[in-house]
Amino acid sequence: MTKYLFNPIRLGNHTLAHRVAMAPLTRSRAGQPGNIPTAMNVEYYRQRASAALIVSEATQISQQGQGYAWTPGIYTEEQVQGWRAVSDAVHEQGGTIFLQLWHVGRVSHPVFQPDGALPVAPSALPVPGKTFIIDENGNGAWGDIPVPQELTTSGIHTILEDYRRAARNAIAAGMDGVEIHAGNGYLLDQFINSNSNQRADAYGGSIENRARLLLEVVDVVAAEVGASRVAVRLTPMGRFMGMGDESPEDTFGYIVRQLDVRSLAYLHLVEPAMVGTVKDENFDPHWDAIIQLLRAQYRGVLMLAGGYDRASAEQALASGRADIIAFGRPFIANPDLPARLRDNLALNVPDASSFFGGDAGGYIDYPTVA
Repeated sequence: MTKYLFNPIRLGNHTLAHRVAMAPLTRSRAGQPGNIPTAMNVEYYRQRASAALIVSEATQISQQGQGYAWTPGIYTEEQVQGWRAVSDAVHEQGGTIFLQLWHVGRVSHPVFQPDGALPVAPSALPVPGKTFIIDENGNGAWGDIPVPQELTTSGIHTILEDYRRAARNAIAAGMDGVEIHAGNGYLLDQFINSNSNQRADAYGGSIENRARLLLEVVDVVAAEVGASRVAVRLTPMGRFMGMGDESPEDTFGYIVRQLDVRSLAYLHLVEPAMVGTVKDENFDPHWDAIIQLLRAQYRGVLMLAGGYDRASAEQALASGRADIIAFGRPFIANPDLPARLRDNLALNVPDASSFFGGDAGGYIDYPTVA
């Protein structure tokens, strides 16, 4: 029984028919050259338009913001037109779509950077991870991330303007709103977490200083397109790409309280502990406590993602833990996921080998029940 999953909900300027959202999913299939959405991308999103809300794949706000091969941008006119075709297709099917705005910060490689420069970061610290680059034969490959360069104050101001332009472009592309990606170890998350931010200026040190860039981004984007069209994604307690904070309850509690008074469309939290599934070896039960803490401090619409299934999603909504549940991998293999969840039908299993890069296989060829 899905008593709560299929209740309508008001989100910004929209009334959503139900609460099954599509989480942002990097698929590395943007058209080349130029990282431009293509007809194949249009079809992918059109197929999934029955989601209550689609949050697009992460989309870089500038060339500097790219860190993975074949990911789309939103900083050229050609990219805007490509995304316009996507939003038109989703709207023709009665769907709602927000574009996720992305700057990877230090999780990049000189092959993506203007003039082959080093990636930028709050602090020049080693990065424990690899990124997805293009090798000399034009194939995807995992490459080592170099030690980044520390952003100057003027560099930070340039990035703020890049976010403003990207938000304006997203609305010009027909998007219903934008989600600011401030999690998963990327630029804004790097500023937030004490592990990755060792600055001594107005953007480092105290919690207020480390949260400053995110809140400035939120404010410039909201000023550009309206707060009701703006959302934020956070990954409290995330460990990806060297993240970690000395006092996550205080840090993310402060951020959430600041976002709460800004009347955004929604707040999107990712749970590293996959609710309702087998926990991995790094499971920390404290993750559950921090999600509950942040839920208590945020009065607006809260979206959660993190390995939910039909039963655990229904339970989270019934308990008030969340207002909307975002599904990731299930939407890859099940374009008609809301109908399958509503009717308790079997789900297709996604092909992990086709997650990143490739052609239509494993992208737009999954069967539907209808």
